[in-house]
Amino acid sequence: MSMAACGQGTACLRILSLMRPDLCWSLFWMEDMNQNSLTVSQSRAIAGAAFMVLGGMAFSLLNVVTQWLTMKLAFPPASAAFWQYAFAFLFSLPFLRKAGLSAMRTAYPWRHVVRVFLAALGVEAWVLGLASVPIWQAIALVMTSPFFIILGARLFLGERVGPARWAATGVGFAGAMIILQPWSDGFTWAALLPVLSALLWGASSLITKSLTGIERPETITVWLLVLLTPINGGLALAADFAVPTGMTLALFLLAGLLTVVAQYFLTLAYASADAAYVQPFDDLKLPLNVFAGWLFFGYAPSGYLWLGAALILSASLFIMRNEMRRERQAA
Repeated sequence: MSMAACGQGTACLRILSLMRPDLCWSLFWMEDMNQNSLTVSQSRAIAGAAFMVLGGMAFSLLNVVTQWLTMKLAFPPASAAFWQYAFAFLFSLPFLRKAGLSAMRTAYPWRHVVRVFLAALGVEAWVLGLASVPIWQAIALVMTSPFFIILGARLFLGERVGPARWAATGVGFAGAMIILQPWSDGFTWAALLPVLSALLWGASSLITKSLTGIERPETITVWLLVLLTPINGGLALAADFAVPTGMTLALFLLAGLLTVVAQYFLTLAYASADAAYVQPFDDLKLPLNVFAGWLFFGYAPSGYLWLGAALILSASLFIMRNEMRRERQAA
């Protein structure tokens, strides 16, 4: 792969990291691959699609493990978030060692602190949501994050939001309402937790967006890696802190490993092929999570899920392609 292609892939990943909070760590690994000139045998397109599907499978398994710990084993969600990302941090130490703590030098420390704090709150809301609602509902609703980013960019960054982006945002939120059905008797407030996590991750991504033009990717990612675990630890201490033992400890080790593996597969996907090509394969995470929820928990989503999810996915994909087109024009 040429360095020019790598550079284009990194630009695409930066866009996607704003729309997808789970790509934040991948930004650093992508930069590391660029420096070492990743080579992919056979077709880069096939490799990118394969890596994206593998990443989706890893995330689906991670969601199953998290929901099993919090819903089936009743492990406190705040502590679950702490241990998952603490072990993920340990597995990420080799990457952190390459960057070094010197990458934390910045003129905007408090902006980084607020950004990571919002991301940590998003993690807490997500894990708490998995302890309360089926996987398929949580994963579909968290896909609303790009729409919160658009609203926040208009309100706080003064960005112009054209009719097309407003329409896509409206379609996405309509899909979320179809899934939530707040007018039905079966609605519970816990169903809003994945939406809250999308809102918090969107706010964190807006701050990331304000930093991408003035900070190195290594600085943005190292601050996240270093601060996320202690902030999650403080939130866990403020709640009902628990220490895993036996089977729960083994499951948290698995969750931490799956977190890093999933991130790495996503990085390989975006490094292997153009983001516009591999992104639709990322949307397979919805049926993958539906299947995982049915296989392990017996969840059987109703037909309205697919209508709402189709609206969210189509609107999100439209926004992503629109943002990439704007990025190319700006370049």
